[in-house]
Amino acid sequence: MAWRIRSAALLWRNAYSTKASSSAQEAVKRILPPKYRLTWGRLLTGALLGLGIGGGAYVSTVDEATFCGWLFTGTKFVNPLFRLLDPEDAHQFAIWAAARGLVPREKRPDPAILEIEVWGRKFSNPIGLAAGFDKSAEAVEGLLGMGFGFMEVGSVTPIPQEGNPKPRVFRLPEQGAIINRYGFNSEGIVVVAKRLGAQHGKRKLAETSNTTMPQSTEQKPGGKAGPGILGVNIGKNKMSEDAAADYVQGVHTLSQFADYLVINVSSPNTPGLRKLQGRKQLKDLVKKVLSARDEMQWGEEGPPPLLVKIAPDLSKQDLADIAAVALTLRLDGLIISNTTISRPDSVIGLPHADEMGGLSGKPLFKLSTDVLKEMYQLTRGRITLIGCGGISSGEDAYRKIRAGATLVQLYSAFAYEGPALIPQIKTELAACLERDGFKSIQEAVGADFR
Repeated sequence: MAWRIRSAALLWRNAYSTKASSSAQEAVKRILPPKYRLTWGRLLTGALLGLGIGGGAYVSTVDEATFCGWLFTGTKFVNPLFRLLDPEDAHQFAIWAAARGLVPREKRPDPAILEIEVWGRKFSNPIGLAAGFDKSAEAVEGLLGMGFGFMEVGSVTPIPQEGNPKPRVFRLPEQGAIINRYGFNSEGIVVVAKRLGAQHGKRKLAETSNTTMPQSTEQKPGGKAGPGILGVNIGKNKMSEDAAADYVQGVHTLSQFADYLVINVSSPNTPGLRKLQGRKQLKDLVKKVLSARDEMQWGEEGPPPLLVKIAPDLSKQDLADIAAVALTLRLDGLIISNTTISRPDSVIGLPHADEMGGLSGKPLFKLSTDVLKEMYQLTRGRITLIGCGGISSGEDAYRKIRAGATLVQLYSAFAYEGPALIPQIKTELAACLERDGFKSIQEAVGADFR
């Protein structure tokens, strides 16, 4: 009977989908007895319904951690499709999906060895999403929910600006690299403040609704945005003549929503911005920003820590000057580093390698790590350093930590590999720490110099 059902189904589909003659439909009836005469649509619906019920029944027997793992693994098959899109379109689609919860949510606890406390805040793991991915705080909840220990929104400028003309993002897939010249495209601090304010209010409402539940005295990882720590990266407008005023405005408007603040003076795509890394210019700027932050009213937790993000294309004297400013003014941290305007040998000759803009991804790893090592020594380990640039594995993150980073950030590798990379890096990093006998992240920080 099975062959008769299959034959009838094919005939029925052809008979009705092509509006064949009644003789073709009669042929179906002759092959298939009356009790099996179902339309093709009903057959297909039944099959899908059966699969759905069967699949749902099976999934219901699987524990949450296993199902979560399936979701992250499944993104490995979906993410390559993003590469078929224009790079900036793919970027915007990823933000759109994360903003709507169309990304996997991490339900599994992080390895205990990855937990670390920095600036009085608990991070469940040291893996963060760098600024530039979610520039306008559109998808904070979705991105943090994927398992990052922290993320950074921005750079945010006071006044909305379009940034540089398109195209302005280019892939170098052979090297897992990206060149961008976005130019601080931003929706402005008012829009970002509204989004972060809504997020903050939602979290406070959730906390209020849970006041009837027994509260643990132990501090849990997380910050103002929920399960992860949120940094806000502020920049200046392209046409602004008073850079300090732009940064001060950003602090006044956004710092109340930030677990930490970042002054970005290192993007290569805003004319004159990197000149603010000079000793005198940086010292004057940081003083004004610190003053603006400290004049605001803060609760028991105090003001958010202030960091500066620097470029990898600096001379030894430049680095020494920045270290001196950081130590003198007691900066809370430095992010090392932004993208590079140099072109390492590994990318020369590749398509798009000659495009103007900052290079990120694997070719940046050595350069940014060398700068990280230099700055760790110059600051004598007294300043918290965030290692950023070229990380694509747990081993890479571990090397940054041994070189002096307390926390690390991803961007390009996440853009290429998608959500599945996050649990992979955490697992690999935990294995590296255990392999070398470290009991915590903090023990491994700067280990190359001990």
